[in-house]
Amino acid sequence: RIAMLIAVLHRHAGVALHAHDVFVNVVGGVRLGETSADLPVVAALLSSLEDRPLAQDLVAFGEVGLAGEIRPVPYGEERLREAAKHGFRRAVVARANAPRRPVEGMEVVAAAVDAGPCARSVASREHAPNSASAPSAASAAALGRGRESLG
Repeated sequence: RIAMLIAVLHRHAGVALHAHDVFVNVVGGVRLGETSADLPVVAALLSSLEDRPLAQDLVAFGEVGLAGEIRPVPYGEERLREAAKHGFRRAVVARANAPRRPVEGMEVVAAAVDAGPCARSVASREHAPNSASAPSAASAAALGRGRESLG
């Protein structure tokens, strides 16, 4: 799956990782059995590549398709509500996973389409904490700027 995500980044975001050794590790040896980790993995890869950490209070989930699109995952609203209970204050999700009603204490940005620019923006741009302007995946992911890395 990591090889596919790297290929999508190269094809759709112009990010070539072929000259780098890429390793993905999940804390505690947890096995990822679903595709909802695609978007955070892409964000972590770009965060590492650009040496710019992701925000500690950011949560992201979404499947990344071969065409670079961000697809929804099951139980999106439930995931967001649980994340808010655990202290996450910002989220980047697929548009179809955007909650129908606001999640108390959480700013949710629905990424429009393309995962490459979305994750690149998470890893590279500053974003005002309360700004809600995110017409595309690229600006949606800008919510991820912060001091600590998710990777």
